[in-house]
Amino acid sequence: MEIIITYRGRVITQSDIALIRQIISAHPCGSRRFISQEVCRAWNWRQANGTLKDMVCRSLLLLLQSKGWIQLPPPKGRPPNPLANRKPPVRVGVDQTPIHCPIAALFPITLEQVRRSPQEKLCNSLISEHHYLGYSQPVGEHLKYMAFSQGRPIACLLWSSAPWYIGVRDRFIGWSAKSRKKNLHLIAYQSRFLILPWVRVSHLASHLLALNRRRISRDWERIYHHPVYLLETFVNTERFQGTCYRADNWICVGETTGRGKLSKSTKALLPKKAVYLYPLVKDFHRKLCQEAAPC
Repeated sequence: MEIIITYRGRVITQSDIALIRQIISAHPCGSRRFISQEVCRAWNWRQANGTLKDMVCRSLLLLLQSKGWIQLPPPKGRPPNPLANRKPPVRVGVDQTPIHCPIAALFPITLEQVRRSPQEKLCNSLISEHHYLGYSQPVGEHLKYMAFSQGRPIACLLWSSAPWYIGVRDRFIGWSAKSRKKNLHLIAYQSRFLILPWVRVSHLASHLLALNRRRISRDWERIYHHPVYLLETFVNTERFQGTCYRADNWICVGETTGRGKLSKSTKALLPKKAVYLYPLVKDFHRKLCQEAAPC
């Protein structure tokens, strides 16, 4: 079995190329989407929730075509790309009266999962306007939370699918490449954490982290039909000290390489970030290191 290429954790062999050519030949009038879905079905290439990995497969097919290994049918049309043409979130005004008080004065603090709710636009707007990284539309599984006190928004927390490879994280977990491929969806990555700039309350950040981690697995399972066992985030140490994560007992396991996920350079091109993890279950090592049962 000669390996042609490895793409998103999947090994592509000569027999895979032959199968793809066979599918294309059998459906000369099929669209690229149809071809991609047929390939996914033939490989049983699915996401954790059972849906076909159609978009990933289409990217793979384009790559194989660019290298001359397959010839796809011509595109039947060029529908608008909602991601490429996505406009920034519409600004939503909120009360910006300063809040400087002991944390007890904010109680009760409510934390709401706002994805697919009327509050999602407000969450996106606040992240876009007030987070130093701005807002970018998450790809894949993701949840969005907002914290409220007396009806006023005070913070936003965004979670998404975990990055494919983080060296210090993977060594901490101790999983193999096979178990990572099978279980990566069981990690949730905190991509944004924003306490609104007019809210200055000691211990609020760690309190919100605790509120969020106590419910995120249940919320994830409700929407995506599987739990999460480990939380992950990166802290830019040139801007922040990670105090709230340490206060909430997150574990700093090391730093990123600074190369970025798409870089082929061996040198750091981006700021290195501290990697913080929080296990949600005691036996997270066992759950994340399980490999797929042999066929």
